[in-house]
Amino acid sequence: MESTQLLRPDDLALLVDGLMQGPLGEMEPLARHIFGLRLEQFLPDVLRPLTILYGSHPQFPTILHRLLGQVAQGYAHRSEPLRLLDIRRMQEPDWFQKPEMIGYVCYTDRFAGTLSEVAAKIPYLQELGVTYLHLMPLLRPRPGQNDGGYAVQDYRAIDERLGSMADLADLAGQLRQHGISLCIDLVCNHTAKEHEWAQKARAGNPTYQAYYLMFPDRTLPDAYEKTTPEVFPDFAPGNFTYYPEIDRWVWTTFNEFQWDLNYANPAVLGEMLDIILFLANQGVEILRLDAVAFMWKRLGTDSQNQPEAHAILQLFRALTRIAAPGLLLLAEAIVSPDKLIPYLGRGEATNKECELAYHNVLMVLLWSALAERKVGLLTYALQQLPVIPTQTTWLTYIRCHDDIGWAVTDENAAAVGLNGFAHRAFLSQFYTGRFPGTFAKGATFQYNPKTQDRRVSGSLASLAGLEQALANQDEYEIDLAVRRILLLHNLILIYGGIPLLYMGDELGLLNDHTYLEDPDLVNDNRWLHRPLMDWAKAEARQNITTITGRIFMGIQQLLQARQQLPALHAQALTVPVWTHNEQVFGLIRDSPRGRVLILANFSERPQPISRDHIASMGLKGGLRDHLTGFTITRQPHLHLDPYQVVWLAVSNEP
Repeated sequence: MESTQLLRPDDLALLVDGLMQGPLGEMEPLARHIFGLRLEQFLPDVLRPLTILYGSHPQFPTILHRLLGQVAQGYAHRSEPLRLLDIRRMQEPDWFQKPEMIGYVCYTDRFAGTLSEVAAKIPYLQELGVTYLHLMPLLRPRPGQNDGGYAVQDYRAIDERLGSMADLADLAGQLRQHGISLCIDLVCNHTAKEHEWAQKARAGNPTYQAYYLMFPDRTLPDAYEKTTPEVFPDFAPGNFTYYPEIDRWVWTTFNEFQWDLNYANPAVLGEMLDIILFLANQGVEILRLDAVAFMWKRLGTDSQNQPEAHAILQLFRALTRIAAPGLLLLAEAIVSPDKLIPYLGRGEATNKECELAYHNVLMVLLWSALAERKVGLLTYALQQLPVIPTQTTWLTYIRCHDDIGWAVTDENAAAVGLNGFAHRAFLSQFYTGRFPGTFAKGATFQYNPKTQDRRVSGSLASLAGLEQALANQDEYEIDLAVRRILLLHNLILIYGGIPLLYMGDELGLLNDHTYLEDPDLVNDNRWLHRPLMDWAKAEARQNITTITGRIFMGIQQLLQARQQLPALHAQALTVPVWTHNEQVFGLIRDSPRGRVLILANFSERPQPISRDHIASMGLKGGLRDHLTGFTITRQPHLHLDPYQVVWLAVSNEP
């Protein structure tokens, strides 16, 4: 049904007039005028997804009225510095696409202790060149086991161990003064069962029971289970939990203590919008929307990536663009390539969904190439990805707080002569130390005997071979491990988007087994790669004679090179190319800002690349490596050292 059929022009005029006289009535005329211009600009983007979601709802005009009223309230409560930030961001819409953007991801307590203490670490972040700080879940979680903070008890409060909401707003302001944008998590798909809404539902309140997906018997749950996979088959099998006090089966995709929300109920969407605007008004500039792929369920499907889930995100984007356009939305959707791109917008929703998404495909392919010492799958699979919308960008990363799942499709594997099932099994064996000759020290996370899927936990340094090399006191292998670490950072820095450094990787921190001593963590080995920051080790970060110094200073050099190279703007084309050497990956970044050819050796042996082949890719004559500043001589072949990466452009020198 068309939205124009659901709302008469006279109704819309009355609605806008009511907003101007109501929530915005106390604001100065210029501020009201700015709101009116944004409302006029983005209202069509509101109506389109709202119609998809609730077009058949008898109260459609009322739903729209309530949502726009919330937006007006959010705008009215936005501080003057944040309203100025909004204007600056709209004047510079590509601010987050520039090569100066560098991300850093950490847990507040493991990095610094409290939110107030994070501020004292700003100089360390500036030393790296960080402009984007993601503090992992810090909204108040349920006590005890809480899925690493993703079982939220109160969206409007901070975990008391970390500080208060006032501390968060103060930190956001300090970071902003130093050119760093704050990112935090918002869990959209579910709440903790201790959340106020869930508590009222458990007390029998039908209004709040409608906030969740509840069933009186197993009829529908059994029907859904036929096509819905398990996320945590080891410790949370199935997708439903029975609660005898309410005689209901509740949809619990992730854990028994995480209740899935029912977005078919417009009240739920309104509640979440209110929370988004509240957090934006604390100074948060990027919201990582967690588990968005699961937000809408449909019988007969895997209940992931449904059209309505995309409509919800598009609605969040349009409504926040009116109230707080300085806010970016990040889709946490770790899905297959064909399902990933739509989270950045496709078709009518181009540039109208989330601005940011994780490039989990690149992450998996980098580890695959490192284990295989071949780049065929990496090159081919990246070539198959469609171009993303111009006003969006990737977050590129080597690892994150989660496990690594081997999202290699059978089709991509077959195209380069691999068996998809066998290759995924190989990667699982290699990175858990089971494959002969492996350098990696990882652990199996959530082995699924039905699919033979074996995900992997482990720190970057341990998976790249540093832990094993140190244990063997093998200087040659230590050197190779450091080179692998720098190779991987090279690739996330030049691919295109915002590269994310995970806390401790810049120091080469190894697997941390102390989680085994904590009863709340012991059953989740992802804490293996969520260590405490080692500030004592960090003292050696500028000492090139130490392993820590080699890694830190190597990454620091790469970050500085990236920030000084306009050709790495996210809008530049990213074109994987064949190098005629199966150990060497090639990538061209091409735009009016310049052309750069990246060559990366994925093996521990030197590799040659023909200068004629380089010339055929448009780089003729003398070449200059942006990383070293050296001009490459006119020899028939360019030789790459083990795990070496070069960023080549045509040199102006004779």
